[in-house]
Amino acid sequence: MVNVFPFRGLRPVPEHAQRLASPPYDVISSEEARTRCRDNPYSFLRVIKPEVDFEPTVNPFQKKVYEKGKSNLLTLMNRRILLRDRQPCFYLYKQILGQHRQTGLVAVVPVDDYLSGKIKKHEHTQPDKVRDRAELIRTLGAQTGPVFLTYRRSAQLQALSDEAMQTEPVYNFSNGQGVQHVFYVIDKQSLIEEIRQAFKEIDFLYIADGHHRSEAAAKVCLDLRREHPDYTASSPFNYFLSVIFPHDEMMILPYNRVLKDLNNLTPDELLARLEKVCHLQSLDVELYQPEQLHTLGMYMDKKWYRLSFLQRPEDDPVQSLDVTLLQEHILKPLFNILDARNDKRIKFVGGLDSVSQLKQLVDSGEFAVGFSLHPTGIEQVMRVADAGQVMPPKSTWFEPKLLSGLVTHLLDEE
Repeated sequence: MVNVFPFRGLRPVPEHAQRLASPPYDVISSEEARTRCRDNPYSFLRVIKPEVDFEPTVNPFQKKVYEKGKSNLLTLMNRRILLRDRQPCFYLYKQILGQHRQTGLVAVVPVDDYLSGKIKKHEHTQPDKVRDRAELIRTLGAQTGPVFLTYRRSAQLQALSDEAMQTEPVYNFSNGQGVQHVFYVIDKQSLIEEIRQAFKEIDFLYIADGHHRSEAAAKVCLDLRREHPDYTASSPFNYFLSVIFPHDEMMILPYNRVLKDLNNLTPDELLARLEKVCHLQSLDVELYQPEQLHTLGMYMDKKWYRLSFLQRPEDDPVQSLDVTLLQEHILKPLFNILDARNDKRIKFVGGLDSVSQLKQLVDSGEFAVGFSLHPTGIEQVMRVADAGQVMPPKSTWFEPKLLSGLVTHLLDEE
C-alpha cells in the first residue's frame, strides 16, 4: 500500500512561472547558473543554488550562502511572486518532448515509507551531497526540489489523471529547450480522495531520480524528530515533495562514456583484445546508438564499431546491465579503470545529443575512444530495486528533467 498526500503548495503566480522555473540544482554548474540569473532576479536558481549571489571564490557550503537562499525565497514570497495555496491540493505535472509525453502526480509522500522500503531506491548516496541538500532544506524551511518517483501503471490512476486534466492548466509554457511544461491544480476534495485510495492499491514506489533529495529529506526529518519529541504525524517534515509517474511513461536516455587514453595499447591491440569478449563489426555511419541490449558502439580514430558481448548473464539484475558488462569486461581489464565514478580518465556523457557529443570529444583529440550504450530500461531499474541492489554509477539519464520552483513544500505548521 502506497501513501500519497495533498499539501499546500507554494507556487508562482502564472505570469511569472516561466521566468521563475529553473533546471534542477544538480544538472547545472554554478557558473551557468550565474549566467542564467544575471538578468533574471526571479530565477529560482537564486533559491536552490544561492552561491550565484556570491563571487565564485566563495565556498558554496557556508552558512551565509544557505541564508542567502532563504532571503531570496522570502523576497519572492513577500513580493507575491510566490503564493501558497489556501487548502491542501494535489497537482499534475505534464511534460511534452516531441512525441513523448509523461504526466506525474505532484504530492508529498511519507519519509517513513522511504525508511521502511515502500519507496525503493537503486543508488548509493554521497554524504557530502546529502549534507548540502539537508542544510538547504533546514535553512529554507522548505523542500524545493521534487523527487522523481515511478510506479507500475494503474488503469484506475490513469482515468483519474485524465479526469483532472479536463480543467484548464495554471501553467503551460516551453522552457526554450523543446520541452512543454503543463501544470494543473487538483483541489476537488472528492477527486483528491479517489486518487489517495487508488494509490493504496499500488505496492511500491520507486525512485527514478532524486536519491540525494530523498535521503536529505529523511535526514532532516529524523533530526527534527529528535529536536521536537512532541511532533505529530501531520508535521510537514515527515513528508517529502515528489512527482510520481507511471513506469511506462519514463524516458531513459543512455549515459555514454569517453576515455582519455587507450591504457598504452595501440588501436590494433585494443581491437584484438576486444575480439576475445565481443563480436566486433566495423560500421560506415556518422553516429551509432546501439539498437538493442548487450550491444555497444565504440568510436575510435574517426570510425564506429558495433560490439556484441559473447557472454550475457541474464539472471542477476545488476550483472546483466550493459553498463556492468562494459565495466567488467572492457573498462576494468583493458583500461585498468577500477573505480569509474572517481577515475579522472573517464567522462560520462548523457542527454539527448550524447552520441554526437561523444564523437566531438573524441574527434577533438581530448579523448581517445568513446563507448555508446543502449539505454537502461525502466523495468531493469525496478528489477534492481526489487532485489535490494544498487545500479552502477551513471546508469540512467532521465529526460525531460523536472523543473524546480513550480511548487514548493513548506515545512512550517501553518
